[in-house]
Amino acid sequence: MSDEFQSPDQAPGAPHPRETVRVFGQQAAEQAFLDAYNSDRLHHGWLLSGPQGIGKATLAWRIARFLLATPPNEGDGLFGAPPPPETLDIDPEHPVSHRILAGAEPGLASVTRSANDKGILRNEIVVDDIRKLGRFFGLSSADGGRRVVIVDSADEMNVSAANALLKMLEEPPARTTILLVSHQPSRLLPTIRSRCRTLRLAPLSAADMEAALSQTGTELPDHPERVAALAAGSVGAALRLINLGGLQIYAELIAILSSLPRLDRPRALALAEAAAQRGAADRFELLLTLIDVALARLARTGATGHPPTPEAAQGEAETISRLSADPAQARAWAETAATITARARHGQAVNLDPAALVLDTIFKMQETVSSSR
Repeated sequence: MSDEFQSPDQAPGAPHPRETVRVFGQQAAEQAFLDAYNSDRLHHGWLLSGPQGIGKATLAWRIARFLLATPPNEGDGLFGAPPPPETLDIDPEHPVSHRILAGAEPGLASVTRSANDKGILRNEIVVDDIRKLGRFFGLSSADGGRRVVIVDSADEMNVSAANALLKMLEEPPARTTILLVSHQPSRLLPTIRSRCRTLRLAPLSAADMEAALSQTGTELPDHPERVAALAAGSVGAALRLINLGGLQIYAELIAILSSLPRLDRPRALALAEAAAQRGAADRFELLLTLIDVALARLARTGATGHPPTPEAAQGEAETISRLSADPAQARAWAETAATITARARHGQAVNLDPAALVLDTIFKMQETVSSSR
């Protein structure tokens, strides 16, 4: 398969999953796959599910490397049966490792969103992307070796593509393993889910997050625990926060919240104007995400009576505890979150000015504080 359009399965600022050797914090999922392999119960379809950015694609490429580089167990040989593999690790100097890194492994096909005739990346995986696998299976069937397909992400398949893949899962080619990366399995056809064995990956701990970020070569910020708190165990989200100045944006948001109910208008206007600057679309999207995070942390604090730990910004615990001190205020913030999310989606749909959308959101927060006092 061509690697010309591989960006859809690569987090901004991170190496491609094929280049990442280790997966952190997913030992249970790795062991489950290894147990199935060693017990000769290797299913032809695997669904790797969990939140975005926690290592699903990296694990898929790691499994592919393992399957293609590990010779089949042919039973007892002259010196007895070889011991079953205890890890998915494959030597980086192995020929399969080199071919995968170069995008030249004939036994592996990667399916992502492709470009249309005008060279523009599609927003979904189309049926032609799946049908190309027929040619891949035909070309690679002569050698009788194992074949691996990675679909990333399977959630992005349109109906026709999903139905085409379903036929392959119903009648899988011999010695073929299909790995589906899915952030939202509920979006997949129930029949696709039923024909796959699921590996559920969990959000990373703060320690695993730090190790995974170090593997990408990313320079960690002064307060990595704050990144971990906002990223919710997702390395992809953490990279986005680091690369787009997310910690500073969230600190500014908390500072504005700390001024409520007497809103610091100059600060609010500055945040809104920053979101509306040319080329700031990614930061605007991140700001909306961080607003959702702040609202969730407010609601959770009022419901539990405890501010979230660790703090994601200086003074966050004090501010959130003051603004959401009891279950009644927690309910108010939960309702506000639903309203703000709906308004934000509508505002984006009708191309509302980002600055106006941000100010509308802040005024709604101010209204929530004032009405709950």
